[in-house]
Amino acid sequence: MNEAVRIFENRIIENLKAKGHSELTAAHINLTRNLDEDGTRLTELARRASLTKQSMSELVDQVERTGLIEKRQDPADGRAKLVCFTDRGFIWLEAFHQSLEVAENEMRDQLGPAMVDLMVEALGKYVECQINKEGDQAD
Repeated sequence: MNEAVRIFENRIIENLKAKGHSELTAAHINLTRNLDEDGTRLTELARRASLTKQSMSELVDQVERTGLIEKRQDPADGRAKLVCFTDRGFIWLEAFHQSLEVAENEMRDQLGPAMVDLMVEALGKYVECQINKEGDQAD
């Protein structure tokens, strides 16, 4: 599965580069896929990506240097910062969504729509089971 994910993510990055967006690598995508459009705290980004706060902080600094994201004061807590997309970041995000769609359509062409739908459904159930299992352990 890791190899399939690597290939799929590389197709997205190749499609992004073809659209003129060569700012980010697969490692950076791990940050952006976990970033809410209205911003997300660093600790939450790290939790979602299963990274340490220090590792996520490094990714945030790298992506911030591209101008796609920025740190802003959290209006709910003046001591905290939110990581947010910039206007340029939202343009990149739209190109990312288009590139994701292209990669998914390529997969559907190669494997057939029914197979891809089945994989998405099965993986969704797996995720749901794991989330429920984690929730049960936390109780």
